[in-house]
Amino acid sequence: MRALIVAPIVLPALTAALLVLALRHRLDAQRIVSTVSTGLLVVVAALLYATARSGPPLSYDLGDWPAPFGITLVLDRLSATLVLVTALLGAAVLAYALAGWDRRGRHFHPLFQFQLMGLAGAFLTGDVFNLFVFFEVMLIASYGLLLHGGGARRLNAGLRYVAVNLVGSTLFLFAVGLIYAVTGTLNMADLAAKVATVPAADAALLRTGALLLLVVFALKAALVPLHWWLPGSYGAAPGPVAALFMVMTKVGAYAILRLSTLVFGPQAGAFSDLAAPWLMPVALASLALGAVGVLASRSLVALAGFSVVWSMGSLTAAFGMLDAGGIAAGLYYLIHSTLSGAALFLVADLVGRARGSYADQLVPAPALPRLGSLAVLFFVAAIAVTGLPPLSGFLGKLLVLAATGTAPAAPWIWAMLLATSLVVIVGFARAGSTLFWKTVPGPAPQVGPPTPIGVAIAVCAGLVAATALLAAFAGPVTDELAATTRQVLDTEAYRSAVRPMRTTLQSDTGAVDPGAQP
Repeated sequence: MRALIVAPIVLPALTAALLVLALRHRLDAQRIVSTVSTGLLVVVAALLYATARSGPPLSYDLGDWPAPFGITLVLDRLSATLVLVTALLGAAVLAYALAGWDRRGRHFHPLFQFQLMGLAGAFLTGDVFNLFVFFEVMLIASYGLLLHGGGARRLNAGLRYVAVNLVGSTLFLFAVGLIYAVTGTLNMADLAAKVATVPAADAALLRTGALLLLVVFALKAALVPLHWWLPGSYGAAPGPVAALFMVMTKVGAYAILRLSTLVFGPQAGAFSDLAAPWLMPVALASLALGAVGVLASRSLVALAGFSVVWSMGSLTAAFGMLDAGGIAAGLYYLIHSTLSGAALFLVADLVGRARGSYADQLVPAPALPRLGSLAVLFFVAAIAVTGLPPLSGFLGKLLVLAATGTAPAAPWIWAMLLATSLVVIVGFARAGSTLFWKTVPGPAPQVGPPTPIGVAIAVCAGLVAATALLAAFAGPVTDELAATTRQVLDTEAYRSAVRPMRTTLQSDTGAVDPGAQP
């Protein structure tokens, strides 16, 4: 079972290579191969989750090179959970894209598989440099996916997206270089052992590298003030691509959580809780700016984009506690916001197609009979996103409120969470009434040729139904996430999963690894 850890990376990589080299001009064959591969990825992710929840973390060394010298993948409950969420969302997005979106440009399926590869690798890697590598894999794939279908708007948004991420990648390399120069390692388990022993003369360099990493991860997570690229980029992306991108912001949040607990946690001495002073102010600013953006949005995709910024504020507020309650609440909210946000982007895409020349602009249009089912989907998705009962958003907000109740700034946090929730509800109510209730006289808008949307509507309904299931089974889900949180905070278990490989190296060479723990 240990060798299966690499499968979520190798499977989509081999599939993408096959699609490019052998099936480049055969869309029907690409669809079959991509569907089978994504289905297998879901099965593999479920098996990995079952393995992770039944025992301690496991490591896998590519090429049998032991840590910290080789490339190490580590499977624990946290990484297994996020790989499973990625696989399930990927399957839903692929089913939606097969209704016609994959015909609008070349190489959708190879890029989609490379995207899955990068996401899975980012969650499974046990090395900071390889986290950078997988960031680049998923970002390069995302460039192509964002431009899928062409058009001036996507090209402009894509150029900005590329520019922003090139800056982030450059900062990432600077941070990695500083950390390696000080510690001599980039393996996370090895860093966890060495950070506390860094000499005082090198402390400033290590602190600079760590804070640069925090900036990069905040950029990836679209936290204020580094959020400005997301609404335009996600708004210009095709609907299914924007839905898949819901996982990409979570990679940034995951990286902040992983390094804040494993490398810069309580065991890090003078470097413990390095990110803690920054996370809560950034979270509150994201809540405020995201809510204002939702209220001021002039299109449905812009509203969905700003709702992502707002939801990342709630998620970061929970993770910013860096304790068992906050992390567990944040993980529940992470799953909820990924599912509900993806559903909202897909509904926005369907609404834009149904309204023809009016697209998804928040202006009244002549009545269209095809909007009835979409109005229901939007209403339910809005309930989920805004945190109204009875769907999982309501429970997620309650968990975040309960987790932050012990913070010194609890009154401010609660006031911001509740006030911005009200603003977001007003913004969604305004958008829904404009799109589906208000009409103007005139000829029906020009609508493109009819396309089969039954599967697309079923996918949206399935994602919304998933938020209902997440609420209905909140008890078992929160128990699972509480167990995941305990393992996240048990950094010794993570380090132990990697440490035996050093023992093997020592017995083979006779050398003693100075970073190894007794």
